Amino acid sequence: MAKQKNNKKAWVVTVDMGYGHRRASYPLKNLAYKNIIDANNYHGIPREDKQVWADQRKFYETISRFKKVPILGDVAFEIFDQFQRIPDFYPKRDLSKPSLQVKGAMKIIKNKNWGKHLIEKVLGQNSVLPLITTFFIPAYMAEYFNYPGEIYCVICDADISRAWVAVDPRKSKIKYLAPCQRVVERLQLYGVPKERIILTGFPLPIENLGSQAFGVSKLDMRQRLINLDPQRNYINKYKDTLQNSLKIKNFPKKSNHLLTLTFAVGGAGAQRELADKILEKLKEPILHKKLRVNLIAGVHKPVKAYFQNSINRHGLKKCQDKGVRILFEDDKQEYMKKFNQWLRTTDVLWTKPSELSFYVALGLPIIIAPPIGSQEDFNKTFLIDLGAGLEQLDMDYVDEWFFDWINSGRLAEAAAQGFLEAPKMGTYNIQTVVQHQGQIKEFKGTSPY
Repeated sequence: MAKQKNNKKAWVVTVDMGYGHRRASYPLKNLAYKNIIDANNYHGIPREDKQVWADQRKFYETISRFKKVPILGDVAFEIFDQFQRIPDFYPKRDLSKPSLQVKGAMKIIKNKNWGKHLIEKVLGQNSVLPLITTFFIPAYMAEYFNYPGEIYCVICDADISRAWVAVDPRKSKIKYLAPCQRVVERLQLYGVPKERIILTGFPLPIENLGSQAFGVSKLDMRQRLINLDPQRNYINKYKDTLQNSLKIKNFPKKSNHLLTLTFAVGGAGAQRELADKILEKLKEPILHKKLRVNLIAGVHKPVKAYFQNSINRHGLKKCQDKGVRILFEDDKQEYMKKFNQWLRTTDVLWTKPSELSFYVALGLPIIIAPPIGSQEDFNKTFLIDLGAGLEQLDMDYVDEWFFDWINSGRLAEAAAQGFLEAPKMGTYNIQTVVQHQGQIKEFKGTSPY
């Protein structure tokens, strides 16, 4: 018997701080009542509230950029990272004592009524709706100001600091939507009861997945594997497994697009200098139409200008918009939309291990740039544990090791590992949880992540 359609909506709240929290909320746009709300930048936000958010964002982005300063940058970032560091998982122990970060956030909420306007004046217009937030602070605000509806918090990393959990997790009503098994277990160490933890998977864009049968991602994988394994080393060895999982009879002789590498910087524009080295060392295959490079500037004009200067400096201006492209948009929603479109013809994603780590589930192998922050160290472990990510090697020889990984089928193997092993049902599972349409399909993998 078919399930009845349930169009129940929810408040979807994110924060305009970097890309991670917004990227987690974007796939939930069809679930959102009216629009996705930026907790730190919505229409009518009190000036005092906006200033608190701005101070936090400015501090984080300054630290991220300052990290590049020799010696002093590393020291400053290490001190900052201690406040959000994720403790070792083993030995398993009680980690429920609240951190300085969560106590500090709650102090501001209480003393300055930070977020009261959002909860009472904005969300209070329809407070019977569930609230889904991709950042912990709006969840704390909702709980402190007695939001009557259900409160869900979407976790954006493969492991998390104590800051994501309320001061007294056993008395809190916040329910957590976990992207992987490790987060489920970490939340329990932090004192969250099992009944308030739901293993959903990370929310991925529906336009890249297709239906719950993943038709779009399977079509894209079919084309991608041809580019990633031109010698058919991996494809021939695992042909039956790939054909069964992708539901295809035969692989095409040629991909529908040129071998494409996409390099994405973080929300603070960190690691943009890697793009310059990529263009320098991969100039010849770009010029000879053997490779296309996408440079993702996001919404940062200085990053766009930096990329453009690199293109000009390395004599690649004549290849622009074909062999090398820059993705820049003024609007973050439009950027997310176009980025997801570009991913469909991306064969390799090169980025630091941010929330994009979960995109390996789309069959996108990741070249892992150096992590920035404790949570990214754990995302890196997630990628390596799955076999879906490879750490970047010496940048002076990227033209050698990158094509060795292509010709050997190593990146094809990473693509298949991500597609076959990483959870893909996050968006659909979150919709099911909110709309109460039955049991969700939990991810049952062999990895603790």
